[in-house]
Amino acid sequence: MPQPRMMLVVTGDDFGYCPRRNQGIVDCFQAGGISNVSLLVNASAAKEAADLAKRHSIPTGLHANLSEGIPVCQSLQQVSTLINQRGFFRGKMGFRQALERGQLSMKQVELELRAQVRLFRELTGHLPHHMDGHQHVHVLPEVREVFAQVLSDLRIPYTRVPVEAGLHSCPWIPAHLQRFYTQVEKDALDSIPVFTRYGIRWPDVYVGLTTMGQNMSIPNLQRAFSHALAAGPSGTTSSSASDSNQPVVTAELMVHPGYPSQPQEGGCGEGPDDFSQSGDRQHELCVLRHPSLLALYRQEKVQLCAFKDL
Repeated sequence: MPQPRMMLVVTGDDFGYCPRRNQGIVDCFQAGGISNVSLLVNASAAKEAADLAKRHSIPTGLHANLSEGIPVCQSLQQVSTLINQRGFFRGKMGFRQALERGQLSMKQVELELRAQVRLFRELTGHLPHHMDGHQHVHVLPEVREVFAQVLSDLRIPYTRVPVEAGLHSCPWIPAHLQRFYTQVEKDALDSIPVFTRYGIRWPDVYVGLTTMGQNMSIPNLQRAFSHALAAGPSGTTSSSASDSNQPVVTAELMVHPGYPSQPQEGGCGEGPDDFSQSGDRQHELCVLRHPSLLALYRQEKVQLCAFKDL
C-alpha cells in the first residue's frame, strides 16, 4: 500500500476571544501553522476578528457557543433555560448538568444557534464554511439533532466529530480530563448517525484532544498523525475522493494558539478564563509555526487546507 497523503485542516478555535488571541491566530496563519479558524461571535473581540479574517483572507467557520458568555439572541438574554441567574450561559459542565436534568429548551437552543449564524454572516459577509461547538456542545444528546437541522437548513456543509485515534493510550492526560474526553468521544460517536442523516460532512479523522496546551509537542503531534493515518478513511465519514491512486486521509487538527489574555480583557462577557490567561496558548503558537513541524508536514506528505478545500 502506498503511504496515504493527508489533507489537514488546522483549525484555530476561539477566534474573537480577545485582541491578543486574535493577533496570535493571525500570526500563526501567516506563518503557515494554521489553515482555518473558528469564530466565537459572542466574544468581546469578534468584530475585530472578522475584520482580520477579511484582511488576511483567513477561511472562517463558526464556533457555536452555548456554554460561555451571553446569548446572541436578544429574546434569550433576560429569561431563558440557557442562562443562569446572572444572565450568563451555564458553563461547560453546568450546561451538561442542566441537559441531563431535562432543564434546557431545545427550541431556545435552535433560536440561539440561528442567531449566531446570522451574526456571523453580518460580521463576515458570508455563511460559515463549517460550524463546530465551543467545548464540544454540538455533539451532546438532543443538541446534536438541533445542530444538524440548522446546518442542513442553512446548507453549512462541514462540522467536527471529535473522535481521536490513540486517545486512550496517553499517560500524560490527567484522569479528570481523560474522563471528560472519553465522554466527548462517546457523544461524538452517537452523533455520527444524526449528522449522516442530515447530510453533514466531516473529515475522516480528528486530532486535538491529546495535543492541547503544554501537551502539544512535535513528538506528540507526530504520534497523533501516525494514529490518524493508520485509522485512515472509514465508512462512517463522507469525504471527497482523490483523483490519484494514492489514498487521501482528510483530517482536522483542533488547536488554540494565541498570546496570553490580559486580566479583565476578553472573553464572552465574564472576562477571560484561566486557560486563556496561561502560557498554554503561546506554547501552542510556538509549536505550530516551528520549522520542524512544517518540515514534518512535508516529510509525511501532509497538505494543509481549509474546510472549503475538502
